[in-house]
Amino acid sequence: MQYNLFLKLIYRFKIADAILNIFRPSFRSGFWPRNKVTFWCSPSYRLHLAGLHIIIMSALKNRIAATLGLVIATLTVKAQDHRFDPPWNTPPQSAVMFTVAGMDNVPDLFGDINDPQLVIFFAGNQFMCVDDLLAAFKTQYPQYQRIFAETLPPGILARQIEGGSVTIGNMRITLKPDVYTAGKSAIDKMMPLFTKTEPYASNRLAIMVQKGNPKKIKGLADLGKKDVRVSMPNLEFEGIGKQIEEAYVKAGGEALRKQILEDKVKNNTTYFTRVHHRESPMRILYGQSDAAPVWYTEAYYQQMIKNPVDLIEIPADKNVGANYIAAQLKAAPHEQAAKDFMDFLLSPAAKAIYKKYGFGVNN
Repeated sequence: MQYNLFLKLIYRFKIADAILNIFRPSFRSGFWPRNKVTFWCSPSYRLHLAGLHIIIMSALKNRIAATLGLVIATLTVKAQDHRFDPPWNTPPQSAVMFTVAGMDNVPDLFGDINDPQLVIFFAGNQFMCVDDLLAAFKTQYPQYQRIFAETLPPGILARQIEGGSVTIGNMRITLKPDVYTAGKSAIDKMMPLFTKTEPYASNRLAIMVQKGNPKKIKGLADLGKKDVRVSMPNLEFEGIGKQIEEAYVKAGGEALRKQILEDKVKNNTTYFTRVHHRESPMRILYGQSDAAPVWYTEAYYQQMIKNPVDLIEIPADKNVGANYIAAQLKAAPHEQAAKDFMDFLLSPAAKAIYKKYGFGVNN
């Protein structure tokens, strides 16, 4: 029984060919049927093979789990079909629709980059609203049909505004924004650049986990556990990073903050994203992370589009919110269009769109 199992394992894992090649010169004859392995050898060679069986079975006993894990991991990578990859919005129609997941795919650039009549830089976590916002704005202001928008992290957008350009892959963009929207702290740092600012929406933190919550995450304190892999926005240019850091302190003091943002970084169980509103959902969806502190709307949206995630609420006393501010640039290339869009953001139509995607709005 054990010997037959050994032969089946050897055949199943394609080791048989290698063994046969080693011993082929000494075999009187042999063949490899489709269903099982049969050796036509002399008794002495059968005894020799039996000894080889003992050696390999011993090795298999210690390494079979690791081998299977490696095979499964390799097959999983090769079978990756990018089914959860962005863009999650509806792309505009063109004569040629050419998007290649994981390669030629630019989910945070929207609309018409050629001679736009309005340019808007949205803090990235509003990406889910852009389709509806631009469609409603074009309906209300039909004179503006060529609109370009970006939804990169607010820190990147701020650098782009100050430096005048951004390069993504091989594409360099030098368009100047008419309107910039971000959290209050980001806007406050750049006030000299604006002629007008208006608050228009709000958000709060939540935790995104894999469907079914396999790690049984109940709150922020669980993110400090050694076996919980955390996807964390980069504190350098992800506006949400500071709010999450503050929430860690609320939930578990300095010890929890240090555990997640220092100790777990060193042992690679906390991963810092560069574009958290894209990376964190993808890391959860593809099983690379167990939990991700995100804006509530980001987890809410993934559930809206039926992606397999769960949303864990964070209690108000441990949560940190954000207010979104729209700012019109002094150097806006399309001044009237900027004014019209600022007014539109305060309209009932825009508020209904933000509310649809889980944002708080002022009545």
